[in-house]
Amino acid sequence: MTNPDLRSRRAEYWRRNIRYLAGLLALWFIASFGFGILLAGPLDAWTIPGTGFPVGFWFAQQGSIYVFVVLIFVYVWLMNRLDREFDVDEPADAHGPRERGW
Repeated sequence: MTNPDLRSRRAEYWRRNIRYLAGLLALWFIASFGFGILLAGPLDAWTIPGTGFPVGFWFAQQGSIYVFVVLIFVYVWLMNRLDREFDVDEPADAHGPRERGW
């Protein structure tokens, strides 16, 4: 692979990585700040079945943390898929030398 080709592949890889990060952080912001603070009052009109906790209170106390943990797993899945697409994923045999990728 020539040097300009390698640079463009690396640039595209990081561009997509940053796009994934921005999207996932936006979702976390909506869940934590939006639902937990800005919309807590209107969401308190509903309760979580079986608990009696208002939904706005739940998002402020627990929901944003759960959303964050789920987003970590989504990010791992997205990055593994991106790594395979750009041929920079981890080898199946982690003990041998890397023969491909960058």
